[in-house]
This record gives sequence, C-alpha cells and structure tokens, in this order.
Amino acid sequence: MSKPGLDASVTYRRVMLKISGEALMGDQGFGLHPPTVQRIAQEVKSVHDLGVEICMVIGGGNIFRGLAGSAQGMERTTADYMGMLATVMNALAMQSALESLGVFTRVISAIPMDQVCEPYIRRRAVRHLEKKRVCIFAAGTGNPYFTTDTAATLRANEMACQAIFKGTKVDGVYDKDPKKHADAKRYDIVSYDECLAKHLGVMDASAIALARDNNLPIIVFSLDEPGGFRGILRGEGTYTRVQG
Repeated sequence: MSKPGLDASVTYRRVMLKISGEALMGDQGFGLHPPTVQRIAQEVKSVHDLGVEICMVIGGGNIFRGLAGSAQGMERTTADYMGMLATVMNALAMQSALESLGVFTRVISAIPMDQVCEPYIRRRAVRHLEKKRVCIFAAGTGNPYFTTDTAATLRANEMACQAIFKGTKVDGVYDKDPKKHADAKRYDIVSYDECLAKHLGVMDASAIALARDNNLPIIVFSLDEPGGFRGILRGEGTYTRVQG
C-alpha cells in the first residue's frame, strides 16, 4: 500500500480522535453495533486518505463504566480497571473495522496484554504514526481515577498531536443541552477556563486543564454528520474550538 502524502487543504498533520464508547452502540442500549462501528471506521479512513496521521481513544461506557459501578457499591479501583478492559474490547472492534477497509491499525494498551495488543511504548507508537498506521490507545492511562478524556489528552501530548477532535452527538459546545432547550447557544470558540468555570461538559476538568497547560486545542464536532470529521479537517462544517 502506498503511503498517502498530506493533502494541501488539510490544517493538521497529526490529530487525536476521541469518541465515547456509547458512539459505537448505535440505537442499542448496550454493547457494539457493527454497522455503526463500520460507519465510524469509514469516517476515519476518509481522513487517513488525506495523509493525516491519526491517534484514537475510545471510551468504554457502552460495555462498562467505572463510575457507575462504583456508585452501585463496587470498589472504585476495581470498577475503573473493568472500565479500562471495556475500552480494549472497543479498540479491537475498531481495529477490525479499519483493517477490513485496508487501513493498517495498531491497538496499544496501557495495561500489557500481549496476546491481543501492543504494550504502550511511546517511541514505537510514534513510529507507527510515521508509517501512517492508525494508533488506537486502549486501557486509558492504565491508572484508576482517570477517565479516557484524560487519557486522550495525555496521549495527544505525548504523540505531539496538533489538536484533539472530540466526536459527540451534537455539533459543538452549547451553554445548555440543545436537546432539552430550544434556546441553547452554540459557541464557535470558547476558552479552557470558561469550560471549567461554566462546567460546559466538553471533557472532564483534568483533561481540559492538561490541554490548557500544553496549549492543545480541542475541536468538538458531531460524529453523526456524514463526512464531518474530514470536512472539519479541511476547514468546513460546524464545530466548536476550545483554546486559550
């Protein structure tokens, strides 16, 4: 397979795509919906075809959410480790979908499990990206009490990504839930500090603070919009940019 050169219209050379586990379950209430996984994989491939180097972090909330388990009486550390294992399952599903489209992919886990994926070694991961392989970082940071939002921001900084793309159900950041309030206002640009002060729910506070401290922009867009990821990388479409 020939390595694509970077498309001249693209703003970023290397990006992190963060999506929730719930994004993979389609209209189901739980688990994986293979056609939805395949659709998201097509979106990722369309950006990969532009020559962009792509990192991914996928949450595990469609299978198990550590905080929910903890709230029901489970010991928090154990619940969080179970959530990390759920993210590995989602990462493997996405790898399978991407490779069925001809996109070389590596699942890299913060918790070593050599039979199914690679352990996290920063220099090796950077080399995969340079070879135009999609790197899916699984098992969060490998530590309890940290979300996959924080893991995505951490890996984005380690991999020298130029932006984090947060794929959601809505086309940006609003001052209140647009599905409940018709007068909800969408921000075109919002600061890290405003996100934290107003609890805008872009990412959790530690992830936003880590992005702010390293001046890493977060671009929030709708994953449900066909071609949205590719369009935004080319400066089109509707989204919110979180920056300093």
